Amino acid sequence: MAEREAYGEEQRDRERFAFRIVLALLVLGALMLLLGWRLSGLQVGAHSHFTTLSENNRLRVESLAPTRGVIRDRNGVLLAGNRASYQLEVTIEQAGDVDALLERLQDFVELSQADLARFRRGMRQRRPFEPVLLKAGLDDATVARIAVSRHELPGVEIEARPLRYYPMGSQFSHVVGYMGRINQRDLERVDPRAYAGTSHIGKSGVERYYEDLLHGTPGYRQVEVNAQGRVIRELSVTPSVPGTDITLTIDARLQQAAYQAMKGQDGAIVALDPNNGEVLALVSAPGFDPEPFVHGISHAAFAELQSDPRKPLFNRALSGQYPPGSTVKPLVGLAALDERVTTADREMFARGYFQIPGHERRYRDWRREGHGRVDMARAIAVSSDVYFYDLAHTMEIDRMVPLLRDFGLGRQVGIDSTGERGGILPSRDWKRATQNQPWFPGETLITAIGQGYMLTTPLQMADFTMTLANRGKRPRPHLLLSMGVDGDGLDPVLPEHREPVEVAPEHWDTVHKALIEAVHQPHGTAWGSIGSTRPPYQIAGKTGTSQVFGLGEDEEYDEEELARRLWDHALFVGYAPAEDPQIVLAVLVEHGGSGGRVAAPVAREVMDAYLLNDAGMTVEAGAP
Repeated sequence: MAEREAYGEEQRDRERFAFRIVLALLVLGALMLLLGWRLSGLQVGAHSHFTTLSENNRLRVESLAPTRGVIRDRNGVLLAGNRASYQLEVTIEQAGDVDALLERLQDFVELSQADLARFRRGMRQRRPFEPVLLKAGLDDATVARIAVSRHELPGVEIEARPLRYYPMGSQFSHVVGYMGRINQRDLERVDPRAYAGTSHIGKSGVERYYEDLLHGTPGYRQVEVNAQGRVIRELSVTPSVPGTDITLTIDARLQQAAYQAMKGQDGAIVALDPNNGEVLALVSAPGFDPEPFVHGISHAAFAELQSDPRKPLFNRALSGQYPPGSTVKPLVGLAALDERVTTADREMFARGYFQIPGHERRYRDWRREGHGRVDMARAIAVSSDVYFYDLAHTMEIDRMVPLLRDFGLGRQVGIDSTGERGGILPSRDWKRATQNQPWFPGETLITAIGQGYMLTTPLQMADFTMTLANRGKRPRPHLLLSMGVDGDGLDPVLPEHREPVEVAPEHWDTVHKALIEAVHQPHGTAWGSIGSTRPPYQIAGKTGTSQVFGLGEDEEYDEEELARRLWDHALFVGYAPAEDPQIVLAVLVEHGGSGGRVAAPVAREVMDAYLLNDAGMTVEAGAP
């Protein structure tokens, strides 16, 4: 009995063992089938995928930066070009002791903390066999010294890279703009793929506005690399497409003449061709040297520019907003004539002040004794404040503003550059919207003489003067003259014409006569300032004074007792020859005092340089 039980137990153990073996074989068989299915999938189904990965490990596509288009003036003078710039590069795996090498290099070239910090970042971002930029913009003497001792400097190479340069210097810095290294903010406004291999981008002015034209299209080269990523051979090349060359409307000779006419004073000059809106000169003084921005300006140098009280980085011509002063009186006169508030021959006795009926406050004229009997033409020529106070009080702000708006006040001109501001054309609605306050009658009076809330840019002043010169026609001011290489498909830019200002012909005649009278008659505000030698052409113009601070009712403006920073801004707008305008000018001299004494002579110099083509005026590259 016991033997049978023992035998039965043994039989059951064999059966359990056999079951486990069978189960194990089944599991193993299933795993083998699964493994076979997976291997089949990898080798057959995913063959193309892994072939691509393998090729990608073996092949590499590198970007080729395009050559940037150059910028020239209307006569072919180079304003922004490209030249080979030497830069110092270090290949880490060949350098050995990097710290010792950097210390040795200090004997040949000055390395700032910014240079070293940028180099350290480059070491972390690049592979050991790839060169890392250490110093850009080396001069020939430094390159020669390093070349002589090249055998003592392992891993050091001098490479020539194309880099932007500006032969005309600071006088063109605001109109041409400058380039700088691409940062994260730049990458957010462009297609990063289009800038693969490119280190610089336009930052301001024409360089930025026409970035898409100037930049070009990157090319590519396909290379074969080994397992460490080293290039073995070049397989194919797709060349880059160079950027488009552009020609500006700027006349470099006139630009330099205008800059020199400022004689070191701060301010702006805008010169336009009234026939088509071409910008002949656009000066903001002082300017700045754009070259350091290309090479990588230091924090200390940039901070110094920003803290400079003369604000060389500020584009006064497009971004500066100033009260236009008496330069708007011709527009106010046109508005009154158009609204039939007055007639050209209506006279009034302009004493030294004006009072709103029922109000005690006196609004004083700039000339304490007044101007006596004046009609509209004489009131513009002598710049009678009282005449325009009276006109504005009769017309009121709601009838004055529409025509001023038609002339473009209070809105951007739309020039093809960066940084333009729109100024302010005050009105009843504007004040309610911005200050939540009602409009007062006295504010209408000071608006009529270009003071109070009203602000314009020098570009806007040139623009509305062009409309006066054209008797209502309004081509849009622009900087681009043509695109492409001269003689190889030059593509001219056609002027854009805006909605004209519609005013009766006799009203244009009245204002035109007044502007000539202001310059060429002894009682005109610009008579004594154009020079003792009268020009061989007629000038139509208007002086202006832009207040920096307000005066009380009984206070007098005494320039000699004020600090220069409190002096009024000096203004002049005009066009010439008066009967066939070829040039329109707006001149602003910051804290210059009198528009007639300071700004008008500047305008005369610029007009002479353009209309008389002074033989002694030549274009000088690199002028300060």
